[in-house]
Amino acid sequence: MSLPSPSYTITLRVEVAASQRATSTVVAAVADAGAAVMGVDIAHSTSHGLVVDVTCDTIDAEHGERVVAAVDAVEGAHVLKWSDSTFLMHLGGKIEVTTKVPLKTRRDLSRAYTPGVARVCLAIAEKPEDARRLTIKRNTVAVVTDGTAVLGLGDIGPAAALPVMEGKAALFKEFGGVDAWPVCLDTTDTDEIVSIVKAIAPVYGGVNLEDIAAPRCFEIEARLRAELDIPVFHDDQHGTAIVVLAALVNALKVVGKDLADVRIVVSGVGAAGNAIIRLLKAQGARHVVAFGRDGALHPGVVTDDPHRRWIVENTNVDGFSGTLQEGLKGADVFVGVSAGGILSGADVAQMAQDAIVFALANPTPEVDPLEAARTAAVVATGRSDYPNQINNVLAFPGLFRGLLDTGARDITTELLRVAALAIADVVGPQELNSAYIVPGVFDHRVAEAVADAVRAGAEASGAGSATR
Repeated sequence: MSLPSPSYTITLRVEVAASQRATSTVVAAVADAGAAVMGVDIAHSTSHGLVVDVTCDTIDAEHGERVVAAVDAVEGAHVLKWSDSTFLMHLGGKIEVTTKVPLKTRRDLSRAYTPGVARVCLAIAEKPEDARRLTIKRNTVAVVTDGTAVLGLGDIGPAAALPVMEGKAALFKEFGGVDAWPVCLDTTDTDEIVSIVKAIAPVYGGVNLEDIAAPRCFEIEARLRAELDIPVFHDDQHGTAIVVLAALVNALKVVGKDLADVRIVVSGVGAAGNAIIRLLKAQGARHVVAFGRDGALHPGVVTDDPHRRWIVENTNVDGFSGTLQEGLKGADVFVGVSAGGILSGADVAQMAQDAIVFALANPTPEVDPLEAARTAAVVATGRSDYPNQINNVLAFPGLFRGLLDTGARDITTELLRVAALAIADVVGPQELNSAYIVPGVFDHRVAEAVADAVRAGAEASGAGSATR
């Protein structure tokens, strides 16, 4: 699992003698230190020496420091400075606001702002539903978090969550043409979060809840859906579920199995696990067993958590009560949304012939993908450095594009299901194989396909349309 990654790209500015051998020695030192050299550029040259920029991918921050030390130890070489490309990308933030209209003359200003804007304000005051037509509301989503469950980092707070929410907003714009904005709240009180989001809702056409810890995330989503007239989507739940279903539909085609017949093991019964199980069952899965930290959820489990209780009552029809490792024996499908490194290749080897493994914990999957691939027919992860990346960016930009275009309010299970099937269908029969069960994240056909499916589904069902 310890492989160089673009997440830890560094650039070293190194002073060396004016010779090709000196530069080659530096590059060799970087490679010998375990980094992947991505580029070598001459920044400055004189008759006596060179200043060379060496860009390389490293494993982690500590590895980057070791690479710098290795280069500095090369005779005749001196590291003048080095930089972390990921931090450089974040300097000043990743998103900005730009105008859509010219503001070059007094005539422009008089229409965009005072006095002309007053006419538009009065029109909306008289007919509030026109806010969608005459303001940014029609194309704007609030990306809301309290910073309590950020990526695999946990409760790091709203300020530390902001880079993730900025990134989410950038993805909304790039892939769906949606103007999203980070809303990082300095409170973990459920009532306060609901109240704040309701108060800012007039600006937005939708709400994307992100990285809010379970079980509060369930209540927040349910209350906001009931009390707002715009769509509310919890991406950690439903975005993950959409892409998992899409990937599983295609993986089952690869191995020639039917969803209704396969035995599915799900590790993780939090927000993502709960939503995945619900959507799999909506698609026709009949044999699902879910596992938490204490083993399988079965009819004998007593819990006050209504979401776990639903799993107890709607899965594990055979009443299996063992450990995750025991539950994997003979299983056709494993879906992990839990913790890294909890399974071995030997555990996967106990699964059924032509097994499917989705090890989605990030950054460390539940099982080493290379180990799993020794016996499993199809392996997927949440990582970008392995085939079959299960990434929510395949779902949420197109989903919100379709919702905003139709003015739909309700995000039904059926809309989630058709979104998943739209993603799956982007991979044509001639493209489908064990290493390509979902489209790549940069395939712009995906957002268009999902948006089309959601528009058609919302219009067919009349899914609680907000005022258009």
